[in-house]
Amino acid sequence: MGKRDELIAKYADDLKTKCGMTPDMDLLTKVTIGCGPSIYNADASTVAASQPDELETVKNNFLIKKLGLSDGAELMDAINSVLDTYGRSERNKYRAVVYYMLTKHFGKESVYG
Repeated sequence: MGKRDELIAKYADDLKTKCGMTPDMDLLTKVTIGCGPSIYNADASTVAASQPDELETVKNNFLIKKLGLSDGAELMDAINSVLDTYGRSERNKYRAVVYYMLTKHFGKESVYG
């Protein structure tokens, strides 16, 4: 099993145990691949939920650029909702897991089709 496969298994476990959802493994794999090499970097692989700049980056680079959504208050509401689901006190909020949940939230699975 390669490093990426190990990470995908870890993300799936987070979705099951911390977020209470059964992951769509095909979509999770595609979202993880879409994150590129950042998944292998300890700092870049997680979302610093307490930093407003980081949340703006998630909104601009992922929701607007990648998923093609229009800017609006609902984007930050969705990010906060996902972070609440993941658990605010959870130290490591993996970027691939956050992006997966946002993709599901907005029904944008077709972006990874």
